[in-house]
Amino acid sequence: MSDKISDKDKKDWENFLSDKSRIPNKDLNITNRNVIKTKTFDFHGFSLDDANETIEKIIKESQTNGIRKLIIITGKGLHSENEKDPYKSKKLGILKYSMPEYIRSNPELMKFINEIKDASIEDGGGGAFYIFLKKRL
Repeated sequence: MSDKISDKDKKDWENFLSDKSRIPNKDLNITNRNVIKTKTFDFHGFSLDDANETIEKIIKESQTNGIRKLIIITGKGLHSENEKDPYKSKKLGILKYSMPEYIRSNPELMKFINEIKDASIEDGGGGAFYIFLKKRL
């Protein structure tokens, strides 16, 4: 291999450096094909009735707005001492199990949903779940 640079290569390099036209940045050309619109909702402190009413609105609005993934945080119910306090709702600690069941048992809501599954550790683990919505109807 030769250490010498040809005159043609030198000229091409000088032309490249002196060219004022913009070179497109491939790193900025991101397509939305792999980007899923996601929203997160936290239901800590909601009663069961309020949570079910709210999740129904969220699912419908999100589907209309093109959101494809919902992260629903319910908490695990581990710190709930509702059984000991007569002034607190006993329904607060059961959102983790009842919300997905409420959604699955509602045919009107299931028209909008592809899948409901447990969340990964990064998104709340056992205290959260995902709802994957269908494309807009």
